[in-house]
Formats: sequence, C-alpha cells, structure tokens
Amino acid sequence: MVLSSVSDELRATLRQRIMYMDGGMGTMIQSLNLSEEDFRGTQFQDHPCNLVGNNDLLSLTQPHHITRIHKDYLLAGADFISTNTFNSTRIAMADYAMEAMVYQLNRGAAKCARDAVREVEQLHGARPMYVIGVLGPTNKTLSLSPSVENPAYRNITFKEMAAAYEEQAIALLDGEVDVLMVETIFDTLNAKAALFAISKVLEYRDLDDFPVFVSGTVVDLSGRTLSGQTVEAMVCSLQHFNPLCMGLNCALGATEMRQFIRELGEFCETFVSCYPNAGLPNEFGGYDDDPDKMAAILKEWAASGLVNILGGCCGTTPEHISAIVAATCDFSPRVPQCKLGSFKMTLSGLEPMLVYEHSNFVNIGERCNVAGSTVFKKHILNDDFQAALEIAKKQIAEGAQILDLNFDDGMLDGVKAMTHFVNLIACEPDVSKVPLCIDSSDFQVIEAGLQCTQGKGIVNSISLKEGEEDFVEKAALIRRYGAAVVVMAFDETGQADTFERKIEICRRSYDILVHRVGFCPADIIFDPNVLTIGTGLEEHSNYGIYFIQTVEWIKGHWFLEEYPIFRSLFEVPTLSAKLFTLFSFTTLVRSDWIWALFMREICPC
Repeated sequence: MVLSSVSDELRATLRQRIMYMDGGMGTMIQSLNLSEEDFRGTQFQDHPCNLVGNNDLLSLTQPHHITRIHKDYLLAGADFISTNTFNSTRIAMADYAMEAMVYQLNRGAAKCARDAVREVEQLHGARPMYVIGVLGPTNKTLSLSPSVENPAYRNITFKEMAAAYEEQAIALLDGEVDVLMVETIFDTLNAKAALFAISKVLEYRDLDDFPVFVSGTVVDLSGRTLSGQTVEAMVCSLQHFNPLCMGLNCALGATEMRQFIRELGEFCETFVSCYPNAGLPNEFGGYDDDPDKMAAILKEWAASGLVNILGGCCGTTPEHISAIVAATCDFSPRVPQCKLGSFKMTLSGLEPMLVYEHSNFVNIGERCNVAGSTVFKKHILNDDFQAALEIAKKQIAEGAQILDLNFDDGMLDGVKAMTHFVNLIACEPDVSKVPLCIDSSDFQVIEAGLQCTQGKGIVNSISLKEGEEDFVEKAALIRRYGAAVVVMAFDETGQADTFERKIEICRRSYDILVHRVGFCPADIIFDPNVLTIGTGLEEHSNYGIYFIQTVEWIKGHWFLEEYPIFRSLFEVPTLSAKLFTLFSFTTLVRSDWIWALFMREICPC
C-alpha cells in the first residue's frame, strides 16, 4: 500500500536539492525499431487494428523493453521514472480499438516501472526512487471545437473526460505508483477534468496528501497553451487542487522555455518542475541539443534558482539525464515563494485577473443575463447566439473585467443554453480572456457552466437556505471545479434582515467553507443582502444601515479580531458587498456586489 507520507519525503528532499525526472520514453522506444509483430506480441496477434505506434501497449507485449528503459534512466541519476501511460485512457485508446484494455495497460506500465526500481535496488543498493503515474492530455480538447463551422461544438464532454481519467487514476494507484502527474497540458479544461477525477479517487481512498504533479505545455514563443491561456492563467485555474509541483514540459527546448519557467516560478507557490525537449524539432523531425548542450543551458537555470525538478522530454535520452545531473546537482533548489498570497483574489480567463488590497472596483458585465437584458434574452430565445455574443464583446470592450452569465428563464433549457454559450465564448479570445461568473439559481446550470470553463471563475451563488448538508455538497463541488463562490446571507429560517442575523450567517458560512470543505478564504465572497431601501415603509428604514454595518464588520471586526491570520486574504469580501446607488430619494436603480460597477446601467443594451 502506497502511503501518503511520500509527500513529506518529497517536500523534505525538494527543499534540500534539485531532483531529477527521466527523459523521453517515445525517443527510446523509437530507437528500438520495433515492428507490427513486436507491438502485437503473442497477446494481440488477431487484433483487428494496426498496433504499430501504440507505445503504451508495449508495457504488456514487450515489458522487458520498457523496464530496461526505466532502468537506464534510474542508472543515469533520475529520482523519478514515469509510467508508459501517456495515452492510456479509453479516449486515446479508441484509435486502436483498445478501450477495454485501459486498466491492464496502466497496471502493466506501473509494474514495469516498479520492476525497474527493484532491479536497480538489487544491483546498486536502496536509494529513494519514485514511480510517477502519468496521465496524458488525450487526443481531444474540451475548450476548442473540432469544427470550424460550429465553434460551440465539442466531440467530448467534461463528464466523459473525467470518467476516463478516473479509470486511469484507479489503475495507476492499484499499480502502486508514488505520484500522479497530469502532464503536457495543452488545454487547461482537460487538466481540470483530470484533477476533478483524481480528487474523487483520492478522497474515496482516504489519500488526501497523495502527491500530484501538474505540467503544462506552451506551444510557441507566445507563452500560451494551445487553448490560449497564459502560464499565469493556467496556474490560477489549477491552484485549487494544491499540487505538490507545477511546471512545464514538451513543445520547446530549454533555451526557448526559460522565460516561461521563470514566469511560472514567480507566480506559483508550489515547487517547480521543467523537462524540456532536446531543442526544437529540426526539418527531419529530430532534436539537435546533445546532452552537453542541454546540460549547459539547464546549469544556468539551476544557478539562477529557477527549478526544483529537472528532466527531459522529446529527444532526450539517459545520456541527457546523466549530463543534466552532473551539471546541476551542486546547485541549491528554488525556494517556493508565496506570491499568490499577496493578492486578495486570483481569477482567470485566458489571462489572469488579480485583485490586490488596494485595487479599485472590479467591473462585472451583467448584460449576458436574461433577467437583466431584454435584448440578450430575445437573442437567446430566438437561438441567435452569435448576436448574443456581440453583447458580450461590447461589454468587454467597454471595460467589463468579469462577465456574468445567467440563463434562468422558464422558456429556456438553462443547461443547454449555458453550455452552448460558454463553449461559444471559449472560441472568442477577446471575450474569453476575462473570468466568467456562472450565475444561476439552478445548480445543474451552474455545473454545466463550470464544466465548460477552463479559467477560474465565480459561482453566484450558494446559501444555507436548503440546510447545511446541501450547502456542503454544493460547496465541495464548486471547490473541486476550481471556482470562487458568492455566499448569500440566507439560511434555513430565511433571508438575513438585521445586522445580527447577517453576521451570524456569514460567520457560520465561513466556518463551514474553510474548516469543513477546505475552501481558500480568498475564494469566498459574501453578499450581505442590502434588501429593499427607499420604499418609505418603516420596516425597511434600517436595511441600508444594517448592510453597511455588516460590511464594516466583515472588513474589520471579524477578521481583525477573531480571524487575524486571514485578515489580508479576507479584505476581498468587502469588495463583494452590495453597492446601492440612489438616483433619486425614492428609487433604487439596482444593487450589486461592491466590486461591480453597474455594467447593467453603464452599458445598457
């Protein structure tokens, strides 16, 4: 049984020295020049599809070759060897009609790696060596359409992707891997589905501290993933999972990747890994950085304190890893920085959005809301999503920093409308660059929106109205999807209408979210409910005062005196309080979060 104490061992070692991953598995397999018959082995002689190129299958048909490759990397100085499971999901295996073999492929690959560790221990004595269970990106993408004519179309759903990753994670854990790694992330939403699945499996197995690594891929010198996110936005989107290590791999060589690994290291609080290619591909599909050249480049990285883990990807060999170890082993590892802690809230679309202590109001565009814009509602009811998208573009152009989406209407299928519109937005960089606020009173609609959102957005909203069990269940799902959350001052007995009731509900909600669900305090936004004012009714006369008192209490009294450790993080909820604006003595135009500057009034559609 693999124990979660591996995390403690790794943390201690990563603080003491640079650790090393292996190099390219595909590179080594290609050098074997295996035939179709070799790939088939004795087990799959009658399989109906061609199998040459299905490298993961070799863990079953040619396990001695895979074990030998692992051993060579361990003998070269690698601390980690990665299972031969880059494509071992039923999604990728569909190309070979081998979906039914996914469990065996992952178990077999884990066994090959474990056998290599045991053989090296027998020959050279025991030293810490770790097996990483690899979960690759699959050959499908959740954030991009495979159809130029239909940008909202997807050929796979979040649930299907997560189910495939769950199956793979279970098999790898059964194979006794030490670490799980989601790697070569070209679409952050794919990675969110993988981490969603992993979190479910680890929770079920009571492995809360099991080490998980995350490694993204920037496709060119723009520093963005294939789905368009910057490195910083990717970190914001995935930080909710608290991976032990985040990094970059593949696509670029060490020379080209340096600036992006520096940016990632300056932004994230985790340990940092990088395993680049052996240069950029040449005209023959090969890689030109020999071991000495690559080691010299990475030596400068190590001297600059950029990394905690180094390794190689495409084009690298055991000789590369041996040279890298020799060149960098005397340098101290990177010291993780608490950079994100200096922000009050981190959100992301294709780009990060950071709310600082002294940030001005954050503008939320609320015209993509069927309850707030008759024009938008008309477009949606007429199935004219392109016209509705123009409203979103207009709001961003006029200063909206977050886009609120709401499809709560009796004439609409909210799940279908939310899914279609968020998918459409994902293909419009001018819109998808900002975070989304998924807004609905129907939690199924909220989930539909979250399952299409690669960035880190906001859920509006949840409350204790339906009881604590319902509140915890929804909050846990929101956290697993990686979103921030708006909490209404509402409980089982009704909406808070006095100062005392407001702070009672906010305090209770906070305690549940932080101490039971594990929410990051900075991801909690309180809505203390201003209620109706300016009506002339006596019973309404103090609602505005109670609201202001509650905001003051949230900002100062509670967090300063009772929760001092979270005070700096929790000044963000003051930005979420309702701002009420009286355009006449008797008419309340509308109320919204204090960090929303009335895009509904400023930019009417």
